[in-house]
Amino acid sequence: MKFLKSLLVISCCALFAEPQKEEAPFDEQVFTWARTIAEVMHQMHQKHYKVTNFDQCVIKGLDAILNTADPHSNILDPKTYKMMLEATSGEFFGIGIVIDNTRSSKDKFLVVVDTIADGPADKAGVKQFDKIVEIDGTSLEGITTDEATAKLKGERNTKVTIKVLREGHSELLSFDITRDVIKEQHSLCFYIEDQHIYYLSLSMFSDTSASQLEKLLQKAKRTSCKGLILDLRNNSGGLLNSAVDIAGLFLQKGSTVVITKDKSGEVTDSYKTNREPIAHDIPIFILINNFTASAAEILAGALKIHADQSSSKKSNHMVFLVGTKTFGKGSVQEVIPLQSAVATDAKLPTNHNCAIKITTSLYFLPNDTTVQGEGITPDFDIERRTPPTDSQLWFTKNYGRESALPNYIKAKPEDEKEKKKKEEEEKNKKKERKTWSERAQHMLETDNQLREAINLINLLDMAHHTCIAQVKTRQDALNFMQNIVVTGKQLKLVEIKV
Repeated sequence: MKFLKSLLVISCCALFAEPQKEEAPFDEQVFTWARTIAEVMHQMHQKHYKVTNFDQCVIKGLDAILNTADPHSNILDPKTYKMMLEATSGEFFGIGIVIDNTRSSKDKFLVVVDTIADGPADKAGVKQFDKIVEIDGTSLEGITTDEATAKLKGERNTKVTIKVLREGHSELLSFDITRDVIKEQHSLCFYIEDQHIYYLSLSMFSDTSASQLEKLLQKAKRTSCKGLILDLRNNSGGLLNSAVDIAGLFLQKGSTVVITKDKSGEVTDSYKTNREPIAHDIPIFILINNFTASAAEILAGALKIHADQSSSKKSNHMVFLVGTKTFGKGSVQEVIPLQSAVATDAKLPTNHNCAIKITTSLYFLPNDTTVQGEGITPDFDIERRTPPTDSQLWFTKNYGRESALPNYIKAKPEDEKEKKKKEEEEKNKKKERKTWSERAQHMLETDNQLREAINLINLLDMAHHTCIAQVKTRQDALNFMQNIVVTGKQLKLVEIKV
C-alpha cells in the first residue's frame, strides 16, 4: 500500500506541476500513468506476500494525489461521504465536540477545541483542549482528520471509547461515550448590565444567525447601548449566505462582501448584501482568534474593509477587530460524487459511493485581497490568557500564599460556623451540574479578551462625550484608541542611569 501511495504521489507531481513547453497533453499523461498503475496493481496482486484491502489501497492512493494539490482536497470514502451528507442535514449521531481542523495526519492526537453544550462528550466529562489519542483502541497516528471524525460517529445509542491526554494528568483518561443526535447551540447572548454592552457569540453561521443578531441589534438600538461585542472566536464558518446576511445588517444594500475567483483569475461568484442595514451608529467590536475561519473571517474582514472605506467618506461606521490573527482558510471546495462504475459482474455494474472534495476557487475580500493563507489581522492584537492548570493551582494553594505556611498568624480568627458553612456551600457547588449557559458565563467572567473589548468600548464612548472631533471616523477612533491602549504594542523603553 505504501508503495502504491508513493507511486501515485509521484504521478500526481507530474499532473500538478508547472506546465512545460514540451509536456504531453494532460489526457495522454493520465492514460500513460493509468497503464502503469494497472501494471503495479497486477504485480502486487500476483507477487505481494500479503495484499491488504484492495479498495483501501486505491482510496488512499487517490487521496494522496488530491492532497498533493492542497490540504483541503481529498477523496471521501463511502463511510466518510455518508457521514458528511448526514452532517449537512442538520442532525447526526456523534459525541458532540468541535475539533482542530489544522491537524495533520502525522499528528498523534486530535485536539478538542470545544464541546457542544450538553452533548454526549460534555456530559461524559471531556473538556476543552483535551487531546484524543485513541478511538476504540485505534491510535490516531497516520489517520486523517476525516477518518478520525468518521470513527467518532455511528449509529444512535452505540458506544465509542476514547482516550485523552489532559494537562496536569500523568496518565491517559478514558471515556465511554454513547453517541446521540447532535444539535449544536450556535449562539449565546448576554447583556453586560453594569457596562451597558451587549454580547453575542456565534460558534457557526446557521440559518437563524442573522435573525438572532437582528433582534439583538433592535434591542441595542432601543436602549442606546455603548456597543456590541460579536464573538467569532472558534467559529469555523458554516453557511456563507448567513454571513452575507449578517453583513447586510451593517452595510449599505448592494455592498460586496466577498467574491470568488477561479485558477484563471476570473470572477466566478459575487456575494452582495440584499437588505437595508439597521445598525449605523452602534460600535461593533469583533473578537477573533486563530480558530476563526472561512465565512467567519470573511465577515470580519469585509466589515473591517467597509468600515475603513466609510472613514474616507466621513461616515461613522465603527467596526474594530480584537484578538489574534484568524486562521486564513479562503479556499472554496466542491464535493463531486464519483459516477464511475466498476463491473463486478458483467450484468451488474456497481458504484463505489465515493466522492471527491476539491478546491475550485479562492475567496477575495472587497479590496481584492485574499484570505487564503493570510488571515485577518486584528486592530488590537491581544492574546488569550488561558486559565491556570491544575498543577499551577495546586502550587499556588500550597506554596504561593502566606496562609500555606504552618502556624501562620491569623490576623482575624475564622469563625467555625462560617467555616463549616463555606465548606458545605463548596460541596453543594461540586454536586450541582451547571447548565451550558452558566458555565459559559463563568468562563466569560475571566476572559481577558472580552474585558479588553469592554475597556475599548468604554474608551470610545468616553471620547464621544468629551472629544468627539478626535473620533469622527473609524480611522480617527482607531488612532485615538491605539495611542492610549498599550496592550499588544511593543513598549519603547529608554534606559536611565541613576
